[in-house]
Formats: sequence, C-alpha cells, structure tokens
Amino acid sequence: MTTEPVPTPETTFPSSTGRTSLVALGSIVFVALGVWLLIEHATLKATLGGAAAVLFFGLCACLTIGRLLRRRPELVLTAEGLTHVMLGSIRWPEIAAVGIREIKVRTGSQRVIELVLHDPAAYLARAPRMARIAGKANLRLGYSPATISAITLPVDLDGVVAAMRRHHPGLTIRR
Repeated sequence: MTTEPVPTPETTFPSSTGRTSLVALGSIVFVALGVWLLIEHATLKATLGGAAAVLFFGLCACLTIGRLLRRRPELVLTAEGLTHVMLGSIRWPEIAAVGIREIKVRTGSQRVIELVLHDPAAYLARAPRMARIAGKANLRLGYSPATISAITLPVDLDGVVAAMRRHHPGLTIRR
C-alpha cells in the first residue's frame, strides 16, 4: 500500500502592524514636510521638491494605511505558489530561484527576497499595476521585477525562504 504525501498546509504571514504603522507615519511626516515646502518657500526648487514629496509620500501613506485597514495577509505560501499583497500570485514553476539580496539605497541598503523568474516579461504583463511599475524599475536597476521587502513582514527573510522551501522542496535557493 502506497501513501500519498500529505500536502503542507498554507503558510500565512500577516503584515506587521507595528512596522506598517511606522511606514505610514513616516510617509505622513514627509507629506507634511512637502506641504511646508510648498507654503513657506517660493523657490522653484522648493516647489518641485515639495510637490514631489507630497505626491510620492502621499501615495505611500495611502497604500500603507490601506494595508492597515484591509488586514490582508502580507504573504501566503501554498503548494501551488505564493500570493503577495503587492506582487499578486506567482506559481512555483514560474520561479527559477529565490535568494536574499541587498538592494543599495541612498541611505544604506535594504534586504529583500528576490524571486528570479523564468519569464519576467510574462509576469509583468499580468502583475498588478503598482507591481508592474516597481518591477520595471527593478529590472532597469539589474534586479528581479519580483522582490519581497522585509519592512512589513513580521518574521525575518530567512524564515520566509525556509517556508518557501517547505512548500516547494525543489526550489533553488541562491546564496
């Protein structure tokens, strides 16, 4: 008598309420600074900087406050693939490898889980709008269009990669 392997139950990572709240609060502070630049300084540079801050950080604030209100899971892993709040759904066969990568930013670096895709263009064609915009920017900078940030996850990235491996034992992990 043969027994079928028992499928791993889905693994759900909720958004970190504390971290997401800090991102929302920081975004609101930068919106306020942008408004202050627009009101108090009449130079072209201050007006452009203030307008850019209000637009960019206003969008960030809306997205993070929306996450707090909706309380959807940040990341769900199943035997079929993963569903991320920003990236949408990606099936395991679409992923060539997974690795933790440091992305250099102006103030240092940020660790992300990079999903190396077999066909990035196919993913971008069906990705949610915000993921498409960020993914195209990532490609121009030499990164995968699908990355998962540690900022709003309640666990460390190594734990997420280990959970991915449990759901898809054949997953290639890049070090």
